[in-house]
Amino acid sequence: MNDVDRTIPATEVGHLARAVLDAVGQVVVGKREALELVLAGILAGGHVLLEDLPGLGKTLTARSFAQALGLDFRRLQFTPDLLPADVTGSFLYDQRSGDFSFRAGPVFTNLLLADEINRTPPKTQSALLEAMQEKQVSVEGVTYKLDEPFHVLATANPIEYEGTYPLPEAQLDRFLLRVSFGYPQREEEWDVLRRRMARRREEAEIKPVVDAATLRAMQAALEDVVVEDSVGRYIVDLTAATREHPSVLVGASPRGSLALLLLSRVRAVFAGRDYVVPEDVKEVAASALAHRITLRPEMWLRRVDPSFVVGEVLEQTPAPASGALPSHAAGRAGR
Repeated sequence: MNDVDRTIPATEVGHLARAVLDAVGQVVVGKREALELVLAGILAGGHVLLEDLPGLGKTLTARSFAQALGLDFRRLQFTPDLLPADVTGSFLYDQRSGDFSFRAGPVFTNLLLADEINRTPPKTQSALLEAMQEKQVSVEGVTYKLDEPFHVLATANPIEYEGTYPLPEAQLDRFLLRVSFGYPQREEEWDVLRRRMARRREEAEIKPVVDAATLRAMQAALEDVVVEDSVGRYIVDLTAATREHPSVLVGASPRGSLALLLLSRVRAVFAGRDYVVPEDVKEVAASALAHRITLRPEMWLRRVDPSFVVGEVLEQTPAPASGALPSHAAGRAGR
């Protein structure tokens, strides 16, 4: 059976997702909430920006998810001298045939780790932009489709500015969400050391929980998750409120609303439901919207974080009642 024919109920997606998270959690210790967000971004069909300090498990997280999801994985280290052709691939002259042949770049994979994406110039960053948005690359006028699933996990160091090229707003908007891990607790850090001593080698291997075909079926199943009109309008109200906040210069675009919709569906199946409630939206709001907000210059001087603005928007925007089963789901259950 090919991946097109496979179907998985939305409720089954939650069971598979928890199994994937349990597998990754054997290697990435104590970051369950952040790992859930990363997996939510993948299941929602998007790309994830991992923005955090060095040494906090960003690269390990990407490799572990690739192994648990049974995906082809490639890591690309972004540097100031990296060229667009180093990402997409290029035409090489074949002396035997007397013609040029295309050599595919590392972007031709299922899960690409774009390591330290803010260390490469904008021209190379934009080469990745087409791949992320259109699932294709164009080289010398020829377009090549990327095989699905295709996801980018990009890492960025938020504190180093010398020798870096900050991602422009247009490219930040292409990331479905931004995730930070933070320092582990002392017991979690000791657990990392104990596990390293127990396996007696540096690399940690994870057996695949699903494969690429199953992942695509899981992603397709999310289309069956019901979003009632009241919840949909709440999503739009939240995004629109970021544009009207006094601390904000540029608010979240409609892509922010779409990100909330897609990610809240994943949170619903994580909770074992096939319908979205406002709490699902609230849980993903900061990760989905904060990186899409440009604050006024005086707010940067006062070190105001965009996620703080999202928190205020959540407090000030009335949420619909969520105690009852949505009418769509209730009608379906009665049949």
